[in-house]
Amino acid sequence: MVAGARRRAVRDGDRQTDTAHLLHALLEHDPEARAAVGGPQRLARLLGYLVQRSIGYGLRWQGSVEDSGAIPLVPPPARPVDPTGAVDPTGAVDPAGPVDPAGRAGPDGAAVSTAGRDGSVRDTAGWSPAASAALADARARARRRGAPRVSGTDLLAALVADPRSRAVEVLERAGVPARELPPRIEAVEAAEYADGGGAAC
Repeated sequence: MVAGARRRAVRDGDRQTDTAHLLHALLEHDPEARAAVGGPQRLARLLGYLVQRSIGYGLRWQGSVEDSGAIPLVPPPARPVDPTGAVDPTGAVDPAGPVDPAGRAGPDGAAVSTAGRDGSVRDTAGWSPAASAALADARARARRRGAPRVSGTDLLAALVADPRSRAVEVLERAGVPARELPPRIEAVEAAEYADGGGAAC
């Protein structure tokens, strides 16, 4: 999902990957996140707004940095992970994998790490401050659940936690009140983990 958000930012000509890119990729790839958003009509309307980003309202975002100020700026999720995508040696869960400072992926689709083995971040370019904060919050949510990896619903909950993010702006434009999503996310997670399933970012 995170790689998909990166690719979408490049295609749209945006200087950074922001929360709206993350929301778009999440809805495309994660069935639990789609279930939390609502029924087919609501989902279609929301995806329609997201698709219009490069030709409509999203044009005003180009050349600007998404930083709502609602969540303190934190380093992006750039800690190294093992090949299975599970838990790195420091014990942190990383939904995105290592990130290249320019937001580029390597030849095999994997990104290049910008962090040392101690988890210190060398460069924060490539992610908007709000997207960085959302990814860090998603990791924290997974840790609190004792999960070995971040789920799509962890990321969706983190995206709607910042009321001034671009993801929330798109949700509201599409008639999906962000304040309604946390209980829906909890219900989906309860059903998901009762079945022992769950997709990872």
